[in-house]
Amino acid sequence: MVQVVLDGVTKSFGQTRVLHRIDAKIEAGNFAVLVGPSGCGKSTLLRLIAGLEEVTAGTINFGDRDVTQLAPRDRDLAMVFQSYALYPHMTVRKNIAFGLELRKMDASQIEARVDECASMLGLEKLLDRYPRQLSGGQRQRVAMGRAIAKRSKIFLFDEPLSNLDPALRNQVRVDIRRLHDQLGATSVYVTHDQVEAMTLADQLFVLEGGIVQQTGKPLDIYRRPANRFVASFLGSPAMNFLDGEVTCSEGAVRVAVGDGMSIAVHDPVAFDGLEDGRQVTLGVRPHDVEPVGADEADVSTRASFIETLGPDMNVHASVGGQPFIACLDGESGVTAQDALHLRVTGLHLFDRDGGESLLSAQDG
Repeated sequence: MVQVVLDGVTKSFGQTRVLHRIDAKIEAGNFAVLVGPSGCGKSTLLRLIAGLEEVTAGTINFGDRDVTQLAPRDRDLAMVFQSYALYPHMTVRKNIAFGLELRKMDASQIEARVDECASMLGLEKLLDRYPRQLSGGQRQRVAMGRAIAKRSKIFLFDEPLSNLDPALRNQVRVDIRRLHDQLGATSVYVTHDQVEAMTLADQLFVLEGGIVQQTGKPLDIYRRPANRFVASFLGSPAMNFLDGEVTCSEGAVRVAVGDGMSIAVHDPVAFDGLEDGRQVTLGVRPHDVEPVGADEADVSTRASFIETLGPDMNVHASVGGQPFIACLDGESGVTAQDALHLRVTGLHLFDRDGGESLLSAQDG
């Protein structure tokens, strides 16, 4: 297992800077996920780690080795691409064995290694087929088998599930995590899919605009997003955001959000700078509400549209003229145009202008 350390990594294409001084430490044996929207720089960062692009500034270290200037073949890593990148004229067996043959490995060792990989991935009955005879999920397993056969210390995955249908995506995602745990390698995985990010990662790196916005354990980031962007990107349905104004009266702190409604901040000590009149953005995750009687409600509105999702329903409404979604029990019986009275059970506060979280450092 090898630690991967990025120190001040910067990348520009001509006059356009796409990565801004990235500092990151991926612990040995961890599964790290780089997540963010299209164009945020995550795939470029992965290609820098792989050596497929040259850094403009900064260094990349694998353990105590500076690999910044090394060619990909000298970095002892394996990469799985979105496009599978299989050789169409070779059988599954030859595709898995090809990299080992280039290394001049003994034929009996190659055969044993291929059989081992095929067994791990359930490919035993497919070894004599060609890529055109395989499903998308099977092709992706072959691509993983080729990477595994090299027994590299670092595995890189560039959106490997994007071409699969949802059922296959779920299954192969489980396969990837299981193989990572079995092999004990260090893995770096790129995705724009927050579900993949949350379920796979030991370490999560959230990128936007070529900058790492936040890093940490997935649940820690979900519970304590550093800024409005991170809060909006992680979570499904996305967090509700309501612009409002802090009001302080008789020791009570509330956020007025329009239409005569205000939402109580039950632990104001945990938040920085909540003086009367401060302009803030209040964040409420759709799951952090519960239906109550009208006299107990923080939010009273009317359901405008219902998405039925089996055990849950997403109830769309408006609060203070701003869109609002509540995720409720699918058996709650709410229908369009029903009155909706909700208690907010958890909230986040962000600076209106800069977007940074107002949750104070001493709170954890």
